[in-house]
Amino acid sequence: MAEGRRGPIDPRLIGRAVATRRYLTGGVVIGIATALLTVAQAWVLARAITAVFDAAPGFEYLTLMPGTGRWPDLGPVVALLGAIFAGKALLAWANTLLAQRAAASVKSQLRRDVVAARLARPLDDTPTAGLVTLVTVGLDALDGFYSKYLPQLLLAVTVPVIVGVAILTADLTSAIIVALTVPLIPVFMALVGWATEAHTQRRWATQQRLARHFADLVAGLPTLQVFGRARAQAIGLRKSEDAHRRQTMDTLRISFLSALVLELLATLSVAVVAVTVGFRVVHHDLDLATALFVLILAPEVYLPVRQVGVHYHDAAEGTAAAAEAFDLIDAASGVADRAREDAAPPRTPADLPRTPPDGGPLVRVADVAHTYPGASAPAVTGVSFEVGPGEFIALTGPSGGGKTTVLNALIGFLAPTSGVVSAPPRPAIAYVGQTPGMIAGTIADNVRLGAPSVTDAAVARALARAGAPDMDAARGVGDDGEGLSAGERRRVATARALVRIDAGAGLLLLDEPTAGLDADAEAVLLRSLRATGVAAIVVSHRPAVLAEADRVVTIGGAA
Repeated sequence: MAEGRRGPIDPRLIGRAVATRRYLTGGVVIGIATALLTVAQAWVLARAITAVFDAAPGFEYLTLMPGTGRWPDLGPVVALLGAIFAGKALLAWANTLLAQRAAASVKSQLRRDVVAARLARPLDDTPTAGLVTLVTVGLDALDGFYSKYLPQLLLAVTVPVIVGVAILTADLTSAIIVALTVPLIPVFMALVGWATEAHTQRRWATQQRLARHFADLVAGLPTLQVFGRARAQAIGLRKSEDAHRRQTMDTLRISFLSALVLELLATLSVAVVAVTVGFRVVHHDLDLATALFVLILAPEVYLPVRQVGVHYHDAAEGTAAAAEAFDLIDAASGVADRAREDAAPPRTPADLPRTPPDGGPLVRVADVAHTYPGASAPAVTGVSFEVGPGEFIALTGPSGGGKTTVLNALIGFLAPTSGVVSAPPRPAIAYVGQTPGMIAGTIADNVRLGAPSVTDAAVARALARAGAPDMDAARGVGDDGEGLSAGERRRVATARALVRIDAGAGLLLLDEPTAGLDADAEAVLLRSLRATGVAAIVVSHRPAVLAEADRVVTIGGAA
């Protein structure tokens, strides 16, 4: 969740979302222009109405025409008011246009940043269902923040100040009353906002939990069906739905009650101004034109501030989702530099050198240690080794000793807690993990993830070199590798790494690549790895792999 309350606008939405800064600038200009038009509208109305009863300078033509009893031509006043209303409508349209464009730009930027953060930290334990909910309906809720709340917040900053100054120039007493009563609305608005924020965060957490629960049920439905537990899960799903419904209704209840409180407070404040102005007009302490001018402007002081509280509920869910998105992005800051290096040109393995330009080691690990968040002991500590171009290095040691952690640090999936890791950028690395990722398509499609332009013949050769000469490259693969056994997935991933090496990658990282292979297939794969001629770091316990390695680095430590 977000770290505490961050005020009406999360500063990260300003600091990291360029479109927000642009919109704030345009919104302030629009707010000032709107306030000036509001003052002009009040002045024209007050003078026009007063002129009906008392010829005011410049409006004598509005009095009853002598001897006729007919109203004069109101065309000039109507035309002037029409121009003012048209100007305010145009400003409102421009404000909405800027807000929608800012919302679209910020949502797009946040989605790209969230995906980049996940790619930089693929070991992040954020559930996929929650992540999908965040980047879809979660960030879509920012529309309310940009289309309603933020524009109203800017109007609440500009309009009351300008209108208040106009009232001050007309009547000091009314200005004092306005100055004393306006701050009451933000006070009550803050109290309501805190309650709304708490309810909205609970609702967002419930919505995330419901999404994860449903995704887990869909993924585990075959197993649940086998053991006859599918229908029983409907009870838990209904409970999550009921909790989400209750949280939503609680938020709506607070929204309606807060609107009533703010409306009542603003109405009473305007009433105080109206009563004092009325008594003073009766006692001839205030002229009619000034009184009307003040009465028309007084509600305009309270309205923008009151509407901020009303529209806060439109923004609450979006800002909660944005805060979670920023938390995910900030959590990846430890590997952000590595991710930016990986994303920068050159983007293909062939553009990157296979050997370091200074002739030094291709890979350097110096006194590396890492402790995972929430762990009481380090996963790995005190690991140091170097790998030169073309070397075949095996990492071995007890299970849980940190071998995979070192591999993840080399590829940039995590930033070690301490120590130095120097390795080629990610586009120059071919990687095979313990559970390789797969996409829906064919085996050939998955192999081509390593090098999209390889031919069918090259795909077949890579599969053969990976120990799977009989695997049909046209065979279909479902989502997340459905239809492939664990061993077959590893063979496909190894073939993918081999075509990536052929395309120019200079470092090969493999995590238990020969698991599930018989001795003959293992020998074929080891020969293929040797034949690549690039530096290779292999995590393995298999004697044949350790015997093939140029050096064996033993890594041990707490799990």
